[in-house]
Amino acid sequence: MNIILFGPPGAGKGTQAQSIVKKHNYFQLSTGNLLRDEVKSKSDLGTDIEKLISNGKFVSDEIVNTLLRQSLTNLKYRDRIIFDGYPRNVEQAANLDVILKEFKQTIGHIILLNVSRDTIEKRIMGRMTCEKCNMTLNEYFNKDQIELHPCGVEHLKKREDDNLDTVISRYDTYMLSTKPVLDFYSKNSNFTEIDGAGEIDQITNKINEILKV
Repeated sequence: MNIILFGPPGAGKGTQAQSIVKKHNYFQLSTGNLLRDEVKSKSDLGTDIEKLISNGKFVSDEIVNTLLRQSLTNLKYRDRIIFDGYPRNVEQAANLDVILKEFKQTIGHIILLNVSRDTIEKRIMGRMTCEKCNMTLNEYFNKDQIELHPCGVEHLKKREDDNLDTVISRYDTYMLSTKPVLDFYSKNSNFTEIDGAGEIDQITNKINEILKV
């Protein structure tokens, strides 16, 4: 069964998705990673995406849908996908439904990590990602782990879009555009809301209990 993982930027979706991948043998499909990979490719599309992201804006549904379909076509895993960061609105939700039906797949669980903007600001402003292993740490919460990071501290970089103005813009835009799709999915019996401000292990345990059902 596939999973949709919701939460504002910095809610810990990536961390929890990685945990699900390891424990339950899932495949994480992050639209954020899809977009960043396209930017790294230096394609014309990647250049356009980079401009939007650096200004704290979301890319168009058309672009996201194109990258999503390309990835689904090449996925080796069926019905074991975590959709991280998608869908963000009702239109994308409708598109996801169409694509899944095309590939004869369904959504088993919809999980929302609910986190306040104040908490998000602290998380994102201290966020650092390893350019080698893609591990994400926080300079405020993970000081010991940063010093002992096996790839070396020099490979831990902050994303260019991680600044206060951008954080606020991304959070407010997310809440505004995503509320309708959350309202839509919340009517489903497989929708679960979790307090995302708790400790990582606590959130992980709650998710594991949900996936056992």
